[in-house]
Amino acid sequence: MGSIGTQELIIILVIALVIFGPGKLPEVGKAIGKGINEFKDAVMGPKKAAEETKEAVKTATTIDVTAGAKNDDKIKETEEK
Repeated sequence: MGSIGTQELIIILVIALVIFGPGKLPEVGKAIGKGINEFKDAVMGPKKAAEETKEAVKTATTIDVTAGAKNDDKIKETEEK
């Protein structure tokens, strides 16, 4: 008791989708994430949260999809010539 299982999580997500709709759901998620970060800053202090953020950035891997698509187009143009 007290933990959220898979079924409960799915039900919550379906209810959120019905209430907010698919267009608003990313905005709601972003607002919730921002609120959680602000809460963490208030509880742990900004210095501790900043250290955790820096560590997360160091270990994160990002992919620039738009740059990859642009580079693919340039390669195709070069190959065609």
